[in-house]
Amino acid sequence: MFEQRYRQLVRSSAIYDLLVTAPFATPWTFALVHAMLNQIHPLPDFQPVHVLFANLLGSIVVVWSLLRIWRPEPVFGLFDAIGRALFFTWQLYYLASPDSNPVVWLFAGFEFLFFATQAYGFWLLNKIESGRPSRCRVVNHFMAAA
Repeated sequence: MFEQRYRQLVRSSAIYDLLVTAPFATPWTFALVHAMLNQIHPLPDFQPVHVLFANLLGSIVVVWSLLRIWRPEPVFGLFDAIGRALFFTWQLYYLASPDSNPVVWLFAGFEFLFFATQAYGFWLLNKIESGRPSRCRVVNHFMAAA
């Protein structure tokens, strides 16, 4: 029962990633996103090498998202949580700079949300599946429901 919910969470985070990241995957869609974000808060002009890295990262996240939509395995949720912790860390590092763009806070919020829920959910899933006694009320609730 809980595993199915966790798989839905993994799939939901993948759908979010796909929707947010797909526009970064091509030079043409990236230009549109850059123009849109530039209207919210001024962005620097991107050189071709910057666009290349945005496209490379966008492409790999699109592929990673499609994998998690197709097969939302719990272990993929764990690895996604680890990746999100890294993304969140680097976003905070960027946001600490004086000339950071406040739009990044929105992305950082979603990174932290999906990091925390997937990491905690994976931990809960392992506790529930182990069948060992636990003092965690959430674990005990799901074990009693099983």
